[in-house]
Amino acid sequence: MPAVFLKDRSLLFVSGAEAQSFLQNLITTDIAALEADEVRPGALLTPQGKILFDFMIWQDRDGYTIETDAGQRDGLLKRLTMYKLRAAVTLAPSTEEGVTVSWGEDADGARGSQGARDSRFAKAGVTLTRRAGRQGDGAEALYDALRIRHGIVTSGSDFALQDAFPHDVLMDFNGGLSFRKGCYVGQEVVSRMQHRGTARRRVVTVSAATDLPGTGTEITAAGKPVGTLGSVDGGNGLAIVRIDRAGAAMAAGTPLLAGDTPVSLVLPAWSGLVFPASADEASA
Repeated sequence: MPAVFLKDRSLLFVSGAEAQSFLQNLITTDIAALEADEVRPGALLTPQGKILFDFMIWQDRDGYTIETDAGQRDGLLKRLTMYKLRAAVTLAPSTEEGVTVSWGEDADGARGSQGARDSRFAKAGVTLTRRAGRQGDGAEALYDALRIRHGIVTSGSDFALQDAFPHDVLMDFNGGLSFRKGCYVGQEVVSRMQHRGTARRRVVTVSAATDLPGTGTEITAAGKPVGTLGSVDGGNGLAIVRIDRAGAAMAAGTPLLAGDTPVSLVLPAWSGLVFPASADEASA
C-alpha cells in the first residue's frame, strides 16, 4: 500500500517544562490523554468557538510536534507566541518540511519511532500513520481518495477557517475535541453546543452516478441550500451540510442536487450520527 508525501504540510515543535499545560489550556485536544504513538487532530479556536487554526499533534521527544497546512504555520506560530507570556515554553518551526502518510502494510512498518497512528482514520477502522519529512512517493490523490471515502475533512478544501465550529467537522467524534479537560479558548461555546445538542452542520460523504461538479458547488433540495461540496474525487466527495434540512428532504423524497447533478449523502458510519427526518427530531 502507498506511502504518500504531503508537501504542503509544515511542522512546529513545542517544548519546555510547561509545554503540556501551555497547550492544554489553549487548544481543543486533550494533551494529557494523548498516547505516545498517537496523532490527534486539534484546533485553536476564536473566543466565539470557531476554528481559527486546525492541525494534527503528537508527542515528540520532550515536547509536541504540531502539523498544519504550510499556509497556516507562521500565523499559528505567531498566535501561540502571543499566548506564551512567561511560560517555560519554546516554540520553533521544524527544520523538516512535509509529512508522509502510510496505510495498510506500510503503516505497520511506520509505527513507533518513525511515525504514529492518526486517530481520525483509526475511528474509521483504518491504520494510517504520519511521519515528518519525505518517506514515500505515492500520489497525493490516493490519500485524498482515502480520506474522502472515510469522511475526513481538511481545511481549505472542505471548510474555511473562522467559518466552522469543531462540531461541523466532527471533532467531537474524532478525538480532537475535549469536554472534560477544563477551560481553553472557545470552550464555553463548544460545550454549550454539545450539551444543548444544537450542532446541525455535519460532514457527509457525497456520491453521484457521474463525476461531481467542482469544490464549492452548492447542494440544494427543492432549490433551497443544504450545504456545499468540498473535496471531490470523480463521483465521490465530501460536504458539510445541514443534516436537519438534508434529512427532511430525504424523508420527503425530495432530490438532492449538487449543481444539476443528483447526489446521495451519507453520514460517516464511525460518527454514529443519523439524519433527523424532521425539525422536531433534529431538536430532540
